[in-house]
Amino acid sequence: MSLPGRELRGGRLRAREIAGAAALLLFVGIAPVVGDIGSCGQAPEELDPNKFFALKAQIDCDQCRGCRLRTRACDAACGFEAAPELPAGCYPLVHDGEVCLRKLKTASCDEYRGYTADEGASIPTECNFCPLEEAP
Repeated sequence: MSLPGRELRGGRLRAREIAGAAALLLFVGIAPVVGDIGSCGQAPEELDPNKFFALKAQIDCDQCRGCRLRTRACDAACGFEAAPELPAGCYPLVHDGEVCLRKLKTASCDEYRGYTADEGASIPTECNFCPLEEAP
């Protein structure tokens, strides 16, 4: 024989167990598919270097002018003529390029000063999708 309060408490526990299981199933059910992490559901499509570097040059030039930067990198961006080739074995996706361009558009003048420096220029990690291997 069980006490009346015990049955009620058991009912609350059962409801909590069901709610917890439902939350777990929902969480697992909406998780990204393996291989889809970071691509926002886009089908993998190779980046077109000509389109990417033309857009990048336009953003670089706009940022250089807006930040009043005068460097060789700024001159090259504002006088863009042709896209460089990607390194051998480098196959970035369109999504990689979109993330890079978004970072460049939102970068501060201080950040851009580092990206376009004549000596010791840096690159945003979002744009380093084809890192060069360092020699040992």
